[in-house]
Amino acid sequence: MKFKSIAFLASDSPEAREAALRLSAMHGNADPTVADCVVALGGDGLMLQALHRFVSTGIPIYGMNRGTVGFLMNDYAEEALKERLEAAELTTIHPLSMTAVDETGQTHRAIAFNEVSLLRQRHQAAKLKIAIDGRTRLDELICDGVLVATPAGSTAYNLSAHGPILPINSELLALTPISAFRPRGWRGAILPHQAKVGISILEGEKRPVAAVADHVEVRHVREVEIAQDQTRAARILFDPGHSLAERVLREQFRF
Repeated sequence: MKFKSIAFLASDSPEAREAALRLSAMHGNADPTVADCVVALGGDGLMLQALHRFVSTGIPIYGMNRGTVGFLMNDYAEEALKERLEAAELTTIHPLSMTAVDETGQTHRAIAFNEVSLLRQRHQAAKLKIAIDGRTRLDELICDGVLVATPAGSTAYNLSAHGPILPINSELLALTPISAFRPRGWRGAILPHQAKVGISILEGEKRPVAAVADHVEVRHVREVEIAQDQTRAARILFDPGHSLAERVLREQFRF
């Protein structure tokens, strides 16, 4: 694939903005609507913003780390950028769609490339009922929350909550409790990617719950449905030998 025109996208950090200025002077800075590629300069937060902004446009996104963790980013280097782009490996990921109904009956929709989380809003634990494809599987989960993670997001919040790491090309989702109090022994579930997860908030007035899809938060929700959105896709480029699949696999052998 040839990359004749590149659009540069930078986070607010001085390092990212300075890098964008230098690279733009070398390669130009095309309008993202007509560019062959977007180069995102920052950390994973910027990459998530880029994925949301360019989802389903077909334009590939190549991240270079000017942030902190940079799990979704390649190493930063200014030399031979176009050669790196042409040699990069392409990964296509699908987001989750979240449909949340709040206490007033209003419906909110958002997508998430990492996870959709339900979190207690106050000091009292949340009480949740969980259904898969319309069938109740857990009548009552008392917890700080629960999340549904994609394979790409399984190494993020999901891993911190002791959820499973999913291979990036697997057609699976992780359903993971956050600080479950009862049933204590429930560790979550691995679901097929086409599963529809329905979560009902019990005693919502007394135990309010917020739903968060990546960076979009809806408070005082009553019902939430989560499913993978196969109609949308984002394309990410990684340097050879450092693909997202390799990174996810490598995470399973860290201590």
